[in-house]
Amino acid sequence: MRANTKAITRSNMIIHLLRGALVIFALAWMYVPATADEQMSEDQIKQLALEAIMENPEIIQQAFERLEEIAQERQDAQLASILSDRRDELERDPNAPILGNPDGDVTIVEFFDYNCPYCRRVKPEIAALLERDDNVRLVYREWPILGPGSVFAARAALASQQQGKYEEFHWALMSLEGRAEEEAILETAASIGLDIEQLQADMNAPEIDNHIAVSMSLAEGLNITGTPTFIIGNSIAPGLVETDRLVQMVDEARLESQ
Repeated sequence: MRANTKAITRSNMIIHLLRGALVIFALAWMYVPATADEQMSEDQIKQLALEAIMENPEIIQQAFERLEEIAQERQDAQLASILSDRRDELERDPNAPILGNPDGDVTIVEFFDYNCPYCRRVKPEIAALLERDDNVRLVYREWPILGPGSVFAARAALASQQQGKYEEFHWALMSLEGRAEEEAILETAASIGLDIEQLQADMNAPEIDNHIAVSMSLAEGLNITGTPTFIIGNSIAPGLVETDRLVQMVDEARLESQ
């Protein structure tokens, strides 16, 4: 597996360099005098392009900047296509918990893990957003990637929906001082009045398996590499995003949908 990965990396590097060479040549050709004979030989064309590069070394920087622009444009187009194809899974999954206004005109999807320190630190930013904008739907995608404790926490939180206490339990788990592990999770559940026996039985429901599986699939398809990650409209924002930035993204999504 490792050998294959290295081979792919070398192949991508070669392709990248070849593309770079083509872009450099194309830009260099722009500096070739317009009066040049159209019937020049290939060697003469190469020589003129080389001379243009020597006289205008900034061509190389321009070429790589253009390469980066092209790569970003392709990445944005691919992302937009995936978001369009999987919008219902992201925003309308019946197994996904919803906070805020269920009928809000803008949906925020957050991928998170209860053992992610940045997910905990973003808690007040989310709370502030929901307080400032009462027309936002917040869809939670439990994405337990930080160990068995995270998986147990995700299952317990999703199971708490059956007792109508997801939101209260979610915020309580996000407020834990230590790691979210089985003992602390069950103690927290009991402290907010959850029926522990029912909770543990509901944790094995197929809907919970489905939610986590869809989270994994979406994260892979959207190339999400860490938590928290927010998806708002056609934008993806990883990491600890402050309230003002979230508000800005919500406003932009609102304008896009009009």
